[in-house]
Amino acid sequence: MLLLDKPPHISSNQALQKAKRLFLARKAGHTGTLDPMATGLLPICLGEATKFSSELLGADKCYEATLVLGYSSTTGDAEGEISVARDGQQRDVRDLHFEPGRIEPVLRSLTGAIMQTPPMYSAIKVRGKPLYAYAREGVELPRKPREIHIHDLRMLGLAQNEMRIFVKCSSGTYIRTLGEDIGVALGCGGAYLAALRRVALGDFDISQSHALGDLEEMTLSQRDACLLPADRLLHRYPAAVLADGSVGALLHGRKIREIEAGLYRTNEEKDAGLADFSNLEEGQRLRLYDGRNCFLGLGEVTPEMEIAPLRLVTGW
Repeated sequence: MLLLDKPPHISSNQALQKAKRLFLARKAGHTGTLDPMATGLLPICLGEATKFSSELLGADKCYEATLVLGYSSTTGDAEGEISVARDGQQRDVRDLHFEPGRIEPVLRSLTGAIMQTPPMYSAIKVRGKPLYAYAREGVELPRKPREIHIHDLRMLGLAQNEMRIFVKCSSGTYIRTLGEDIGVALGCGGAYLAALRRVALGDFDISQSHALGDLEEMTLSQRDACLLPADRLLHRYPAAVLADGSVGALLHGRKIREIEAGLYRTNEEKDAGLADFSNLEEGQRLRLYDGRNCFLGLGEVTPEMEIAPLRLVTGW
């Protein structure tokens, strides 16, 4: 798996195709699409890691964003048509002043579980067609508000009517819409998103990522050294080391019962927190390894307290 620092002005799919060519990968997929104007963390799964890419789809995300208060955009961001926003009294908001003391209560009010209506410029499909396609045709459709969770919302800086914020949110949150809501709540009629950078996704951080330009300058072996193992996508699950006699059965798709050394939370904590196999519950998912600590794939505990293979890596 590659943690890519996506540059601006290319789509997530374009970034994916570039990475796929650089690593000579037959299979590749990304998790957590970023808009073309956005930069930052884009996990790209290559080869066997694509089997586990869905594990990141519901993960929380962290962003740093720049909002321009008092203006609105047809798309909610800098790529749309920009105009001066109007508040409820139809006053020109360009002369309004924004003070930190007014902003903090607004940000607190938008923290926690809130309802958010998806924007028209989004990839949500209606009758098999993405909403942004309707928007480009000048058609606006009703959208149902959805519950999202804003875990953290803080102001990072304020310069005239440009505000930088940090957001930690649940999957499915639209930062453009959140920015518009902040502008309305501040009484300036709205805001648009001038810049967006994703700095974390799940437990992965932007500091672990690699820029496309840097990767292009590397040799293939240097690029390969930038990759994370596929099991990093599954580290939230306990790990089971299988008995030697069980590995072959598992790889042939059969359920198994015997494990070698108990369960532990991470490979780095192999000797800590071992758990008895009998304490597992039905439906528990497990990272599976052989006695040499080679990753085999993902399994699940059955009602009979056996381990059934879910997704296995090939090459054994």
